[in-house]
Amino acid sequence: MLRYFVIYKPFQVLSQFTSEEGKQCLSDYFKVPSDVYPVGRLDYDSEGLLLLTNDKSVNHRLLHPSFAHEREYWVQVEGSITNEAIQLLSSGITISIDGKNHRTKPARAIRFEEEPNVPPRNPPIRFRQNIPTSWISLSLTEGKNRQVRRMTAKTGFPTLRLIRYRIGHLTIDRLAPGEMQELSRNIFCKGVGILP
Repeated sequence: MLRYFVIYKPFQVLSQFTSEEGKQCLSDYFKVPSDVYPVGRLDYDSEGLLLLTNDKSVNHRLLHPSFAHEREYWVQVEGSITNEAIQLLSSGITISIDGKNHRTKPARAIRFEEEPNVPPRNPPIRFRQNIPTSWISLSLTEGKNRQVRRMTAKTGFPTLRLIRYRIGHLTIDRLAPGEMQELSRNIFCKGVGILP
């Protein structure tokens, strides 16, 4: 039986069901059949939307770069981000991936006027009174290793907190860290743009 889940992966949890070096992993939070696995990954120090399924056809369609599924990240950065930095993130920026220069594809970068409604992080971001922070929404159609963090650092605004909010039309709305929602194949596949 094919199963489809949307989860909110908490901060400092591995995107896998087996622990390494004593770190928390998905099985500490989510009980799913043993043949269900994450589609892609989310870094240990990132949080937010992760898809789980045992449908292997979905895996290929979601992970192969040629399908270019849009992923939206909500990013808290150090400092008051400038219009120039937003423009750089939007138009494409050269970052280093595995020692090679990579020019990012055009993205959609928008500054939040007010802090978004997100759950508190555990442990919280270290608060520094004299250094402001900003929140941006960054939507990408590619997923290089630690790409968002590399992009914001390159503009001079290091990432403090990184939440994947959306893949296609599926979001973590109404989910708290460690929560899961099961979807039908139809809703899941339409949500990520595999079905019309």
